[in-house]
Amino acid sequence: MNNELLARITALQTTPFPQLKKLWQELYQSELPGSNRQWIVSRLTYRMQELAMEKEIGSLEKRLDALANTRLGGNLRKEKRQAIHRPVVGTRLFRHYQGAEYQVTVLSDGFAFDGRKYKSLSRIAQVITGKSWSGPAFFGLMVRKGE
Repeated sequence: MNNELLARITALQTTPFPQLKKLWQELYQSELPGSNRQWIVSRLTYRMQELAMEKEIGSLEKRLDALANTRLGGNLRKEKRQAIHRPVVGTRLFRHYQGAEYQVTVLSDGFAFDGRKYKSLSRIAQVITGKSWSGPAFFGLMVRKGE
């Protein structure tokens, strides 16, 4: 919390009631719902901190985005796609899961598994496990950068 905000919050304790009412209208865009000074001051304090944090979080998100773009060179989705190794057509993928072995064949336009054609490995992984999975991760196709 910066010193200016801390000073504004501290000053609320001695701020005349008409000014508290005006500040309430500015911060909440509504009429003051009561006349309990202690409650009003606590709600104003909370709102002032909330608004200050929104600004800090927005600034932090922008700085993190800029850092990610600098370090990763741009489009994060593109980077992620490049990290998945797509096997050549005809490759067979094997996976042992809960005591059973599963086999998938890579096709030019999808994957063959258990006598059916699927568009994605993720769907096959879901059929096998009953849960949502990343197909490339499930079948060991994720490649770490530098490998």
